[in-house]
Amino acid sequence: MADLKPLFSLDGDLVAAEALLRDVFGIVVDEVIRKGTSASEKVCEWKEPEELKRLLDLELRSQGEAPEQILARCRAVIRYSVKTCHPHFFNQLFSGLDPHSLAGRVITESLNTSQYTYEIAPVFVLMEEEVLKKLRALVGWSSGDGVFCPGGSISNMYAMNLARYQRYPDCKQRGLRGLPPLALFTSKECHYSIKKGAAFLGLGTDSVWIVKTDERGKMMPEDLERQISLAEAEGAVPFLVSATSGTTVLGAFDPLEAIADVCQRHGLWLHVDAAWGGSVLLSQTHRHLLDGIQRADSVAWNPHKLLAAGLQCSALLLHDTSNLLRRCHGSQASYLFQQDKFYDVALDTGDKVVQCGRRVDCLKLWLMWKAQGGQGLERRVDRAFALAWYLVEELKKREGFELVIELDREPSHWASLNVLRLMRDSLLSCCRALAGNSGHLLAHAVAGADIATRVPLRDDLGCLLHGFGANAAHVGRLGKRGNSATQIIKDK
Repeated sequence: MADLKPLFSLDGDLVAAEALLRDVFGIVVDEVIRKGTSASEKVCEWKEPEELKRLLDLELRSQGEAPEQILARCRAVIRYSVKTCHPHFFNQLFSGLDPHSLAGRVITESLNTSQYTYEIAPVFVLMEEEVLKKLRALVGWSSGDGVFCPGGSISNMYAMNLARYQRYPDCKQRGLRGLPPLALFTSKECHYSIKKGAAFLGLGTDSVWIVKTDERGKMMPEDLERQISLAEAEGAVPFLVSATSGTTVLGAFDPLEAIADVCQRHGLWLHVDAAWGGSVLLSQTHRHLLDGIQRADSVAWNPHKLLAAGLQCSALLLHDTSNLLRRCHGSQASYLFQQDKFYDVALDTGDKVVQCGRRVDCLKLWLMWKAQGGQGLERRVDRAFALAWYLVEELKKREGFELVIELDREPSHWASLNVLRLMRDSLLSCCRALAGNSGHLLAHAVAGADIATRVPLRDDLGCLLHGFGANAAHVGRLGKRGNSATQIIKDK
């Protein structure tokens, strides 16, 4: 046993390991950061699936490969991957590259720890609480709780589970057999994770009652009242309302004050899915779009969207101070959460969550905030509003485009800000042409009876506008109106 070497990726050869990592980091800097953010390079060298499989040689074999071959494989992975940091990447509702956030992610991955005990993650346990405290303060709470989750969908599911547990704490032990039929309420423009969460938690999708929205996609409080009454008449017990600050398609900010009034009258948990819109709280100019959020019981907020903190960075914030997270999810595993440790065991936050191993998601945001400051992040949000208006004004000058919802310059009347949807006849053909001819990567979605593409607002909008013009020949006639449309919406 004495001659066994340390378990290391290169058989204990630390010099070779360091050389490999330096080479890989060099490739990342050159191919991802330098070329991947250059407008003269492609977003992605697109290949069809079968060809891509052949080029990558994905098969795993019994014999290992030389370091040179491994470096070549690293280059191939980057070459054929989508560079979401590229200025022409408009496909998803996150984009760009913040160098401080990336530095935080590199450190996090290198340290490879889990966020469940102070014993193995002392820095990050303290850091997470400080970041969550800052986010709660922006919501308007002087106290509370929270946790970073693996995405906004999971944050929403946590809120649903906590609301159910608060009303029926026996469900943790007895399960669904001890519960009456439950009802939760959300708008027709909500994120799909609400229905997924209801199914996952055993409530069933039938427990989700859909509330009507107005012409701008905002939940109608009067219809919420109506749906609650209908659910009660059918024998269901209402327990939660999920409002949205920045809906996925129309970018609407639900009227939180009025919704909170309804929840207060009926004793319902109010959750706000602010996965995208939460970052607007940093802007003194635009934070009124979330007026009333301080009355919520829980908030989901994804800084990896509008703030570009990097995937993934999703916080669930709670107003609760009764240790509800730990009571709902805790199992007191004796091998991990021992009560006789040499420090305050209240710092062991792992029993608050459903996961055991949990990655560190606070450092990327903390480091970015340290570098930018709250004022820098506020400017980032305000610039998104300014870019939205610029793009609307420019598209008004171009034939074939039409606003779905007429907007004025007053931000409170905007459907949203960070992302816009461009609707154009035969949009799929146009998106494909843009990808092939000018290297822009867009995505399409259904917005009512129309097909739309969402565009995260970035500085390189002039190039995108040029791309639309250059590929106008690929645009056909499919829309109901017989022409195209544009609409400002949000990042979700």
